[in-house]
Amino acid sequence: MVVNPAGPAGESDGLPDDWTDPSTRLEGWRRFVETDPAAFELLPDQQWQALSPASRAPYDEARIAYHSELQVVRTSTVKEIAHQGRLLTLLNQREHGARRGMIVSGQWTTGKTTALKQLGRTHELCVQQRYPGSDRIPVAYITAPPKDSPRKLALEFARFLGLPVINPRHNTIDVTSAVCQVMIEARTELVLVDEIHLLNHATTVGEDLSDHLKYFTEHLPATFVYAGINIEKSGLFTGSRGKQLGGRCILVRTGAFPRNTEWQALIASLESTLRLHRHTPDTLAGLSKYLHQRTGGMIGSLSHLIRAAAISAILDGSERITKASLRNIRIDHNSESASPPDADREAG
Repeated sequence: MVVNPAGPAGESDGLPDDWTDPSTRLEGWRRFVETDPAAFELLPDQQWQALSPASRAPYDEARIAYHSELQVVRTSTVKEIAHQGRLLTLLNQREHGARRGMIVSGQWTTGKTTALKQLGRTHELCVQQRYPGSDRIPVAYITAPPKDSPRKLALEFARFLGLPVINPRHNTIDVTSAVCQVMIEARTELVLVDEIHLLNHATTVGEDLSDHLKYFTEHLPATFVYAGINIEKSGLFTGSRGKQLGGRCILVRTGAFPRNTEWQALIASLESTLRLHRHTPDTLAGLSKYLHQRTGGMIGSLSHLIRAAAISAILDGSERITKASLRNIRIDHNSESASPPDADREAG
């Protein structure tokens, strides 16, 4: 989507078009897949300074909207998950027995959901290219229901597919069978299940959900990819069910980035997305150590910090990000707690 900086403000209420249609619903997922990364071209400096207040307001609103959108950077983790996911879908094409899957595990804000959704987006775009105009549903994306029943899990799939409201008298197997039938007819090849850490095999509810998820994997000719927080410690691999799951899935771990060349490249990539009129190039690159101490090397925290600083720079008119302005941006509690009080002095 290319933002027109000189365009009229229109009748928008400031909310994105899909704010009521998340990617856990088919229409929202398709919009996510088909929407190109946000783009914005700054006006020449002289033209920008000549803008009237009435013209500058929509221009700044468009820039704020641009910076509010997560800019996906193809890190080594994103590439690894895309590569392993592609291999598994190819290996499972003619598999008639237990299909192999993948589990993405890591701490908060390490890019698990982003990588999971990028895998699904890449796969769906490939299928669309192979079968243009097809009514296939190549990818299904849901989040695991918290502490709930197998029926709720089946309903998550049903909601994603946009199936009609299920009759309360229909039991879990009725709902599951309807979902499986639609997904088989729609040639669903990749099923993404986020927040899988909510499933704990050490509890009765967790065992029931696990059995039901296993039912889906055995009745759908699809590759299942799961993502969750520190899954190795969540109880997912405990007991016979956990061992069976662990025997069928490869594990890819996400984590904090060390302060190395990839960290530098990550900062440079995010800095290149800034659309500020007075920002000094390579400022953030020069603050690599400070940014690592502030965020603990977490990509989600880094992205939030830089995007929030950019929006703040537009709002206060400074049009630049500096170390001083970064200090005024609050990020997640985990990163703030881990950052030592004298991080500024240490970072220089």
